[in-house]
Amino acid sequence: METSAYGASLAGGAFDLWSFLRRPQTIVRLLSWLFSIVVFATILSEGYMNDEHVDVTKCMFNKNDGACSYGIGIGILAFLACVVFFVLDAYFPQISNANERKYIVLGDLGFSGVWTFLWFVCFCFLANQWSHTTQTAVIADAARAVVTFSFFSTGTWAVLTVFAFQRYRQGMGEVGVGYNDPAGDPTSPYPSAYAGAPESYQQSPFTASSAGQGAYQPPDY
Repeated sequence: METSAYGASLAGGAFDLWSFLRRPQTIVRLLSWLFSIVVFATILSEGYMNDEHVDVTKCMFNKNDGACSYGIGIGILAFLACVVFFVLDAYFPQISNANERKYIVLGDLGFSGVWTFLWFVCFCFLANQWSHTTQTAVIADAARAVVTFSFFSTGTWAVLTVFAFQRYRQGMGEVGVGYNDPAGDPTSPYPSAYAGAPESYQQSPFTASSAGQGAYQPPDY
C-alpha cells in the first residue's frame, strides 16, 4: 500500500508549526509575499505625483499610468496567491486523497510559472520606464525599490516553480510505484492462507462405512 504522495504521508498527522516554517518552500513563499507588499504598497503610497499647479496625478515611471497599474495588479494578485498557497501548504499533510494533492501541486506549479514570467515582464517594463523618467519630483528611492523588488520577486517565484515541479515529479513516482495488489503479490499472507485451507481439511466422522454399519438387519427367527 502507498503511504505517501507528493512529499507527505497519506495518513496525516499533527501539524508542526516550527517544522513547517523551516521548510525552504515556506521561507521562499514568505519572501515572495513580502516582496509583493513592497511593490504594490510603494506604488500606491509614493508612485503617483503631480506637477506644480496641476491637480492630476501621474505615475512616477515616465508618467505612464499603465506601468503603475501593472505593478499594483501583479503585486496584489501575488500577495493573495501567496496567502492561499501558504494555507494549502499548511493543510497539505492532512489531505489523504492523492488526486486532490495532485491538483494542488499542479495549481502551484502553473501559477508559479506564470507569475515568474509576469514578474520578469514587470521588472523589464518598470526599469525601461524609469530609465526614461526625467521629472525631478520623482522619489528616486521609491522607484528603485519597486524595480529592485520586482527583480527579487522574479527570482523567488522561479524558485517556487522549481519546488512545485520537484514535488510533482516526486508525487508521480510515489503514486506510480507505491501500490501493490495483494492478490498478485506472492509474499502476501492472504493467498497462502487460502491455499492452505484444503490441506487442513479433515474427513467428516460420518462416513459411508459408518453409515453402512447402521443399516437395517432382518430379525432371526
